[in-house]
Amino acid sequence: MARIDYSDPSKASDRTREILDKNRNANIFRMMAHSPSYFEQYCRLGGAIRHKGELDPVVRELAITRTGILCEAPYEIIAHKRIGKNVGVTDAQNEGLENWQAADCFDETQRAALAFTDEIVKLKKPTDATFRAIAARLTPAALVELQLSVGFYIMTSKFLETFEIDLQPVTEVVG
Repeated sequence: MARIDYSDPSKASDRTREILDKNRNANIFRMMAHSPSYFEQYCRLGGAIRHKGELDPVVRELAITRTGILCEAPYEIIAHKRIGKNVGVTDAQNEGLENWQAADCFDETQRAALAFTDEIVKLKKPTDATFRAIAARLTPAALVELQLSVGFYIMTSKFLETFEIDLQPVTEVVG
């Protein structure tokens, strides 16, 4: 059960209700809507991360899901395993993310991105070797997008866990 009550969409502004409706009134967004201006900007950046960059969507979703795993955020893991499947992440890849180093279902770019993700989450910054490995495989734009995606979903995972956002059945949040 969430640590504070979710916002009441019926008391929200038209713009906030519009964004909530677009996002199927998912619990994370109902919680975030307590701060309408932050909520709107969060959704803008999240939309750019998910729909406007050049980073391969499979690499992006593998990194986001791995971030959720490392941050111990089940809501994030479940949501992005589903989103990942919609962009081409295989069942084997979703299953292999817990121990990706031992899995044989990831290509070299995916492995470099997962190492980069692990080090962003676990260390102050990625090591030079890890940075060079992913930088050799991505354009500067895609590299920036990967780092910002991981950072954004660290924040999202911590938000979910701080407020103990309740999981919802997929049928409630998938249109």
